[in-house]
Amino acid sequence: MATRDVENGPVLGTPDDFPDRPERRGRFVVHAVIGVLVAIVAGGWGYVMWSATGNVGVVKEVVTFSVKSPTQAEITFNIVKPEDRVAVCRIRATDTEHVEVGSKEVRIPAGEGINHLKERLDTSAQATSVHIQYCNLV
Repeated sequence: MATRDVENGPVLGTPDDFPDRPERRGRFVVHAVIGVLVAIVAGGWGYVMWSATGNVGVVKEVVTFSVKSPTQAEITFNIVKPEDRVAVCRIRATDTEHVEVGSKEVRIPAGEGINHLKERLDTSAQATSVHIQYCNLV
């Protein structure tokens, strides 16, 4: 076992005690491959987010809803859509546990772009919320 005197220098040695590092080749290639992979992943994620925006052709807005009785609810809502297209919207009533207690599909004919509608919904139990689940162009 070799021992070294602490007063003569550092225990692990000085930089002059070690040989120079060899030249590293191919670093540019590694960085280029990583850059291409990052660009592919970012582009794929961007495409997923862009395509998951949903149906932007129909804008829906609940104005008000009211529960008339344990078996009936009413909703007033606005739909903005292209004038030459038909839209189908599904209205859904839920209870305090968010369980569906009633639903109805409403067909909005072509002709007007902005529609103000009032719909009555039959429910199987007391509803606490009424909302538009979806609106799609047909």
